[in-house]
Parts: sequence; structure tokens; C-alpha cells
Amino acid sequence: MSGDNATSGENQQETARPRLDPMWVVGFVDGEVCFSVSVRRNPYVRQTRGWQLHPTFQVYQHERYREVLEDVNSFFGIGRIRAKGPKSSVLTYAVDSLGDLEEGILPFFETHQLVVKAADFRLFAEIVRSMRRKEHLTPAGFERAVRLAYAMNAQGKQRSRTLAMVLAGSSETARQAPRYQSGEDTVRSSWRHEEPGRNALAFLSGTRPDWK
Repeated sequence: MSGDNATSGENQQETARPRLDPMWVVGFVDGEVCFSVSVRRNPYVRQTRGWQLHPTFQVYQHERYREVLEDVNSFFGIGRIRAKGPKSSVLTYAVDSLGDLEEGILPFFETHQLVVKAADFRLFAEIVRSMRRKEHLTPAGFERAVRLAYAMNAQGKQRSRTLAMVLAGSSETARQAPRYQSGEDTVRSSWRHEEPGRNALAFLSGTRPDWK
């Protein structure tokens, strides 16, 4: 029996994928639009005139590269993988719990610093921590968080609503505002996710990235 168990254990070690190199994760994330703060209509949030902030750390890949997202998910140990839409061939790995963001995502990228996304990450981290302190539930705190969010991702150029529309927050503005994803305003990706993952790196060439 002991021999069988030993063989079983060896087989499990052979099939288990090794942990990602942290610097590979940094490089992978640096090549993606991964930090976003959407602004949603929510009439039940009276403190902020019916607007709600939703920070998300997310990575997109074509479904054929699901393994990449699974490895990133396993690396952080938080978040989930799901389809981008009902009929989409694109998958997204996302972490949107404020607790998980503050305790899992922020410390990692403060220790292993980004380059391309460094400025966006600093703003993202500031927003997440202010929301954990519930500062966004005051008019001044909400306005500050929204201004930080609109300073991210090339000054919010891809958003469907202007900063003034959100800050105005009147019922007339809400009726006139263009709708996107059921009233959600978020930064959309600048590249076509229906194509094979641009940053699957070594997976595209049939070899795995540099593991540790």
C-alpha cells in the first residue's frame, strides 16, 4: 500500500503546475488594462446621489488561454474566472471585493512594483483604501474618489459619461446620460479581446513562461 501511495504522490507532483514567478505576474499585468473603477447608477445609494463606485482588478484572455487565467487565479488565491458575456469567447479573471483588493492585490503590487501601470495602480489603491474607510459615502469623499477614477486610464477618455455628468448627479443628467452595460460606466479595453490573448506571452509560441 505504501508503494502505491508514494507512486500516487509522485504522479500528483508531476501533473501539478508550479507557482508563477512574481515578476512574470508583474510583467503580464503591466501589459493589460487591469485596474479600473466603474461608476454605476444605483438609486439606493442616497449619500452619493444615486451613483456607486466599483473598483476591479481584471485580466482578459481568449478562452483558449484559460490556463493563463487559472494560473493567475491560483497565484493570488482570490477572485474568479467567468465569461465576459453570455456568448463571448473571452474570459475574465476579476477581483472586485474591497477586502480582497486591499489585503491581496494592493500589497503584492506595492512590493512588486509595476512600470507601465504604476500611476493607475497608485490611484486605484487610493480609491480602494478610501472606500474601505467609507469616505466615499460623504459628498466630498465621493467627489474626490470619482476625480481619482477619471484620472486613471488616459484621463478616462474611453468612458461613456463625462466627469461633470457624474458629479452633477441630477435626475435630468441620469435620463440624458448614455447607457453602457446597464448603467455602468467603466474604462473599456483598447484592444480586441476576441482575438487570441495578446499577452499570453510564451503560451503563444507553445512554451510555458518562466516558472519558479
